[in-house]
Amino acid sequence: MTVYDELAAWAKSMDRPGATLVRPSGWQFARLDPARARRAAVLILVGPRAPSARDPERAGPDDIPGCDLDILFVMRASSLSNHPGQVAFPGGTIDPGDADEGAAALREAREETGVDPDGIEILGLLPEVGLPVSNFMVTPVLGWWAEQSPTHAVDTAESELVFRAPVSTLLDPVHRRTAVVRRDGFVSRTPAFLVPEAVIWGFTAMLLDAMFEGLGWTRAWDRSREIPAPL
Repeated sequence: MTVYDELAAWAKSMDRPGATLVRPSGWQFARLDPARARRAAVLILVGPRAPSARDPERAGPDDIPGCDLDILFVMRASSLSNHPGQVAFPGGTIDPGDADEGAAALREAREETGVDPDGIEILGLLPEVGLPVSNFMVTPVLGWWAEQSPTHAVDTAESELVFRAPVSTLLDPVHRRTAVVRRDGFVSRTPAFLVPEAVIWGFTAMLLDAMFEGLGWTRAWDRSREIPAPL
């Protein structure tokens, strides 16, 4: 089975009543208000790494699942009111003109990163996850980058950086931590991934961690290695 087949099969397995991607307890500072929550979609865009970007000294496909893949991220502008300076998947609010969550995720990805949606195959919509701090119900959309195109930060007032992180780096236990936020007596812990560009933590890291767990790709890592969340 190819990694494409694995991703497609996992996405299909999540399309069922009662499926849960991320459990709401233990990491959120507030409760979501369903009556006022806005709907959003983010694109988890997975694609083959360019041959020039692969490190021949890294473990091969038989050692690390998805080692020849990478995932597209944006770093939000530090001037934004919600989640400033944090790493996120491309995405945003679902507009009335969007046909569905997949269309919204592709539109937002194009607007933020310049990616060509025609080269992206949507493998499936994953279960919604509530994000109380900004009062969103977010649908993660899993995409396969079949025909890759150049990317860049289209609007630096929204995104400071667009980058691709190798899956092998994200899965390497050396680069995994637990990010901790302490606020008003409440302690929030989420997975964190250390990449050269930034620390991926919080909501985005929760989605990544859940995807890797669901795919069976996770390598054992030490969750007791804690770092302060880079707020």
